[in-house]
Amino acid sequence: MATETTPTATTRLHDLGQSLWLDNITRGLLTSGTLRRYIDEWSVTGLTSNPTIFDHAIENSHFYDDAIRQKTRDGRLGEALFFDLALEDLSKAAELFRPIHDATEGRDGWVSLEVSPLLANDTANTIKEAAELHARANLSNLLIKIPGTPEGIAAIEASIAAGVAVNVTLLFSREQYVAAAHAYMRGIERRLAAGLDPRVGSVASIFISRWDKAVMGTVPLELHNRLGIAVAKRTYAAYRELLASSRWQMLSNAGAQPQRLLWASTSTKDPSAPDVLYIEALAAPDTINTIPEDTLRAFADHGRATGTMPADGGDAEDVLGRFATAGVDVAALAAQLQREGAQSFDDSWNKLMRGLASKSGASTQATRSTRVSS
Repeated sequence: MATETTPTATTRLHDLGQSLWLDNITRGLLTSGTLRRYIDEWSVTGLTSNPTIFDHAIENSHFYDDAIRQKTRDGRLGEALFFDLALEDLSKAAELFRPIHDATEGRDGWVSLEVSPLLANDTANTIKEAAELHARANLSNLLIKIPGTPEGIAAIEASIAAGVAVNVTLLFSREQYVAAAHAYMRGIERRLAAGLDPRVGSVASIFISRWDKAVMGTVPLELHNRLGIAVAKRTYAAYRELLASSRWQMLSNAGAQPQRLLWASTSTKDPSAPDVLYIEALAAPDTINTIPEDTLRAFADHGRATGTMPADGGDAEDVLGRFATAGVDVAALAAQLQREGAQSFDDSWNKLMRGLASKSGASTQATRSTRVSS
């Protein structure tokens, strides 16, 4: 049963200037009306997905079985089958968020679809697949997720220049964020030079909780669960500086819209820490927090939004200095986390492909048996 605080905590974040997105999608969320309820009651204004989310959705339910069976009969297999299924779900979600997208003139109301993570180090094919998915979906509020790896940076610039809205994923540090932000601006500048509309949507996704998981048990107890938030504060300060820069102001005056900063990986990994730790700590104007479903429910139930992140980063540098004293090389760890994140998405993608192959095989076998018995 909903409590009195259910709309208050999420609405308060919205009123503070932060958008709440759901970091999940399943066919059941759509068909049950649950996503619609999250939008209406909890101020959810967008949605993100990734290979792990789709793998869990397809493996752990029967919602997709009939569609897999039909598409397999039609010769759709592997990646082609997956993108068919994902775009069906995301098209329905995009329709739910379209009024928000229209009302905010493209600032909010987005859904996201990732290119194959196996392309993380392949610039040319990332550009190609991003363009193909963008064209195929034909949705005004679909972001194509491209990793902010060194090879992905060039793909981000080229995709923005081509008018493809981009969610830059797998960012872990201020420096990685700034590289992605500059790629976005270069893409917009290329559009302006070509006489094209500079309004191309983009967000830059900074992963938070993996920082704390990486150093858990290797730093003093008083530093537990503080590294991710400190990195976020440092990155937020860079974001505010960029938005105030003359370079961005020129682009804004020409009609470009900001690439919004998005907090990702915001579920608490430490069972001894509050389950809404990162939601409360990361409240900040002009940002997005994409939240796993369990964390969204927890925040709606007992979360609080009482203040916002300081625009200058607050105590970030002091806290990061304490981590350096404890032996944590933040720059090296950021690069490591990005590599590990890319590998994790590769693993999830390969698992997803194996699961689809298994279900496709079962569907094919069931079809053959039916035909034989008939």
